[in-house]
Amino acid sequence: MTEPQGVDMPNDLTTAERTMWTSFEYGMTCDLRDGNPLLNDPFSELEWGPGRSVRADVIALLLLSGPPARPGRVCALKLLGAYVTGKLTLAGGTIAPYVELTGCRFESELTLPESRFTTLRLLGCAMPRLEAARLHTEGDLHLPRCRVEQGIRLTDAQIGTDLLINQIRVRPDRHGRAITADGLSVGQDLQAELIETYGEVSLRGAKVGVSLSLRGSRLRAAEGRRALNAPQLTVERTLYLTRAWVDCAGDQGATPPFGLSFDAPGHRAGAREQRFECHGGVRLDDGRFGDAVDLHHARFVLSGARREELSLRRIVTPELRFTGERPEQGRVVLNGAKVVTLIDHSTSWPGPGGLAMGGFVYENLVPYSRFPLARRLEWVAAATPEYQPEPYERLATVLRNSGEDADAREVLLAKQRRRRETLPLAAKLWGYVQDWTVAYGYRPGRAALWMAVLWAAGALAFSRYAPDAMKPGENPEWNPSLYALDLLLPVINLGQDGHWRLEGHWQWGAAALVLLGWILATTVAAGASRLLRRS
Repeated sequence: MTEPQGVDMPNDLTTAERTMWTSFEYGMTCDLRDGNPLLNDPFSELEWGPGRSVRADVIALLLLSGPPARPGRVCALKLLGAYVTGKLTLAGGTIAPYVELTGCRFESELTLPESRFTTLRLLGCAMPRLEAARLHTEGDLHLPRCRVEQGIRLTDAQIGTDLLINQIRVRPDRHGRAITADGLSVGQDLQAELIETYGEVSLRGAKVGVSLSLRGSRLRAAEGRRALNAPQLTVERTLYLTRAWVDCAGDQGATPPFGLSFDAPGHRAGAREQRFECHGGVRLDDGRFGDAVDLHHARFVLSGARREELSLRRIVTPELRFTGERPEQGRVVLNGAKVVTLIDHSTSWPGPGGLAMGGFVYENLVPYSRFPLARRLEWVAAATPEYQPEPYERLATVLRNSGEDADAREVLLAKQRRRRETLPLAAKLWGYVQDWTVAYGYRPGRAALWMAVLWAAGALAFSRYAPDAMKPGENPEWNPSLYALDLLLPVINLGQDGHWRLEGHWQWGAAALVLLGWILATTVAAGASRLLRRS
């Protein structure tokens, strides 16, 4: 029985191209690497010989109109160590075979807009540019350890399962963007761990079906651009901008996570920490995150001169882990953000002028380590260069809901003290009196103490005075202590007030006790009601 033959192989193919053609029919790997390992690095400046060159047009012919598979085989393009000459253009094409190119060099850019793949893997390849707007894959798109000199474009691309670009290194295009993936849709995970970019990473309106991981990555903005520009980003689970533990003792060529560890270094010998670093502005405005936004050990280098920001305006997430390094310049903006649980570190927040929290709503506070109330008040003060009551009231509400009533009162007292600085001189002086005497009513014990002092002073004073009765024969026995207490306590009648005729300075003293009694008793009652009330 004669074995069926595929489409005739073109006559003008080189030896390398003939080997690739035959390997494609059998679904085998076409290995064009040199015997000298030094000549197999696609990122080195050493030239590769013509025996490793395959034309981009031949690859396009194979993928778009290639021969059928040999019996019992599946067609697949698997190239190892090839030098692809010319421009590989597959725009608008449907590519059914599995494609995997490892350690290859591309002479010109890859043009894949509106093309459809099952799975596309480019591993450790060097290329000038990847143009793949509206690319569609049923399975994965893998670009780990690649180096791209003029940017990647994945605008409106649809990735059926995972997008893996770990350890990629990308330089910017002529517009200053390293990765342009606005409107990108990823069915499962987007792994971008240990990547290095030298231009803007743009993910505006992107959607990720599971998690987006930038662990250990280093993003650097181009002039006039942000380092990460991702407004309206949707991540169904967690956004990780955290550190990674690089396994120095393991296979450094392995694609993460096989070359990484996310455990403590003591759990893996020979591991070193690489934190997430971002040099330039970050914009995550209006993002939606199903589980958390994790900034643990992240480092943001922002320029104050260029007014760069870590902008989290109006994000919605169940958990925000703000436990990175304190930004020395720039601003952290949380205006309008809604978070259920805020996990933070006292040393992670910027100082005065570097934080904005207008309309920031959070329900629970979980300090990552010790976070004294004094530092928490500094945190609120840093976010309000000009007095605003809302951040104080939000903090007090959260503390009260967690059972920290005393701390909640301290926060509201701090609010009154900040407000006092905005008042006219007369009101400010009266505020100081209220603060010194009764702490604006937030320390009711102090008001009770003042009442006790005034009562003792009044009783002592009236013990030296024997007033005449208003109606002789109808008056009770003179009792200086009860009389002073009767004057101090409003509403309550102890049977002494109104029966004695005071003259001269004693009248003024009695009037002062009545006035101070009303003020202090009202303060004590208000404080007691706060103690008993739960919002």
